[in-house]
Amino acid sequence: MKKLFFYMTLMLVSVQIQAQKDFQGMAVYESKTQAPKFEGMRGNRDITPEMQKSMEERMKKMLEKTFILNFDKSASIYKEEEKLEAPGQQGGFRVMFGSLTGGGGTFYKDVKAKSYTVDKEFMGKEFLVVDSLPKLNWKLEQETKQIGGYNCFKATAVKAASKTDFRNFRPKNNDDSKKEETKKTSGETKTNFADNFEIPKEIVVTAWYTPEIPVNQGPENYWGLPGLILEINDGTTTILCSKIVLNAKEKVEMKPSKKGKVISQKEYDETVIKKMEEFREMNRGRAGGPPPPMGR
Repeated sequence: MKKLFFYMTLMLVSVQIQAQKDFQGMAVYESKTQAPKFEGMRGNRDITPEMQKSMEERMKKMLEKTFILNFDKSASIYKEEEKLEAPGQQGGFRVMFGSLTGGGGTFYKDVKAKSYTVDKEFMGKEFLVVDSLPKLNWKLEQETKQIGGYNCFKATAVKAASKTDFRNFRPKNNDDSKKEETKKTSGETKTNFADNFEIPKEIVVTAWYTPEIPVNQGPENYWGLPGLILEINDGTTTILCSKIVLNAKEKVEMKPSKKGKVISQKEYDETVIKKMEEFREMNRGRAGGPPPPMGR
């Protein structure tokens, strides 16, 4: 009888271990970023209100994305859902813009090894960014709310704002009319569109996670909480989970991409910043002008 009980207990433990090993889930996230307002920006004197509205609408659509996160206990793959482009859309610009706004490529996280790999395309070149996962100093709050039937807890953190993520760009406050008048009278009327924006040094991140799905995972490079992160907000961008499927019959293989030149995040950022500065200087003095076309 004791032997039977022992074997039954051993089998139960084995089943539980195997279930944990085979555990896998899928989460769908909707990402939305507040599009900047072009009204009143320097260099836009020739842009009509109709053109402003059209550009803002296009920007808003390009900043609305859907992502799929496949995850298990130790790894995850986060990728933008592929959409069929409408005729007339500029594919090259969309790829570059997508890469600068959290999309493009496959983001692989290994929370056990505390590392990530993401393939990115920029200016026609492919890069494979391999680096350590950023460690945020999360502050666990008592506030709770429900997301899709899951009980979620609030957590906040402060992180450095990436200079290569367009979503971190904030419109400058151009209320100093005297300074603007001085520029006009001195002949400094030619500005670059990018001069209307600035990047804060730090941003406050608010996350909502659920201990009911006990995995150390989340969208993009967010992780480090005692439960799956279902919502992220940094002031201008909100990433919200809209669907969760646990233990589907078909399993997804968790493997990082291998295409592109292997570089660190710092090296990639330096490359992007250099190219952006070159582009900015190249377009400086063209009376500002609107940003390049962004498709339909």
